[in-house]
Amino acid sequence: MTRPRALVIAPHPDDEVLGAGGTIARLAAEGWTVVVATVCADRPPTYPAGVAEQVEEEARAAHALLGVADSLFLGLPSVEVSRGSVAALNGPLQDVVDELRPRLALVPFPDRHVDHRAVFDASMVVTRPIGAGAALRTVAMYETVSETFWNAPGAEPVFTPSWHVDITETLPTKLAAFRCFGSQLQDDPAPRSLHALESLAGFRGSQVGATAAESFHLVRALSPAGSVMER
Repeated sequence: MTRPRALVIAPHPDDEVLGAGGTIARLAAEGWTVVVATVCADRPPTYPAGVAEQVEEEARAAHALLGVADSLFLGLPSVEVSRGSVAALNGPLQDVVDELRPRLALVPFPDRHVDHRAVFDASMVVTRPIGAGAALRTVAMYETVSETFWNAPGAEPVFTPSWHVDITETLPTKLAAFRCFGSQLQDDPAPRSLHALESLAGFRGSQVGATAAESFHLVRALSPAGSVMER
């Protein structure tokens, strides 16, 4: 039997762990093939030499803990993707979708970070329910602590969860994975601290009666013929 496939699109290394690390670990444990496609890299001259390579190494270590089957790094320049060619951004992501034909896609919410917005726009193009995108049953946006909650309510899109995944069992794995990002990990009370991640998981869990959860804003969800709801 073919393993179901999930694609997680990350603007930068660590976004996928911050927003969906517990869900990724749970999917992998439940037999899914999970692929993470990271779009941007912190390359010179905007960033010091060696930063991109360091963070990619950290991401690969985190992915190994989560059970990610394949880690793809597209290498587009951070904070510049919104100024570049639309084809240069959409094309590589479309290639990933065409090859993987995922059943589930987790994509970034269009928050305050300009790269997140650009990658969200590209994600909406490549996950359209046509061609390889027709294999998708669920497309959902994840929140990225330190970015998503800094939107201006009323003036910008507001993250409104409509799907929650219980990560009570996989939260420790998520926290261990984020510890791999030594270059990104912050001390409490900064948003990219382990305490902040654990607190958000507890808060999201409290909204749905779970000890810990990750929350997503659904783009679309399809119940295929045969059963409306899982039994």
